[in-house]
Amino acid sequence: MADDKKKTASFMPDFDIKKMMGEMKLPAAPDMDAVMAAHKRNLEALTEANRVALEGAQAVARRHMEILQSTMSGLTETLKEMSTAGSPSSRAAKQAELLKQAYENAVANTKELGDLIQKSNAEALQKLNARVSEAMAEVKVLFEKK
Repeated sequence: MADDKKKTASFMPDFDIKKMMGEMKLPAAPDMDAVMAAHKRNLEALTEANRVALEGAQAVARRHMEILQSTMSGLTETLKEMSTAGSPSSRAAKQAELLKQAYENAVANTKELGDLIQKSNAEALQKLNARVSEAMAEVKVLFEKK
């Protein structure tokens, strides 16, 4: 060990490790409390966004079930109407009208469910976007302190 010091001293006589370390500019350590608080807010925002998305999915499932029940009761009524006697031309006209109604209902119901999904996704995304904006402002403040 003593030989190593002599070799270093003879190889680099002006080398002073203490001076070199003292002059070295190291980045300041971040405020760990601020970092942990930011991570906590990130998790809270993610949890809130997940809650909103789950509530939206539940609302879509409920509405889908209501539509299905309504469709089934409508189908029952349609079958009763179709079983009544009538002329072939009146039955064909009735079938065409029922098909048109079924198609219009399907389009309206699909649009309604799509709107519900879009609204839910927009709310969840808004929560995440708000937190990302806050986090960027927090990072800016942390770098300005240095």
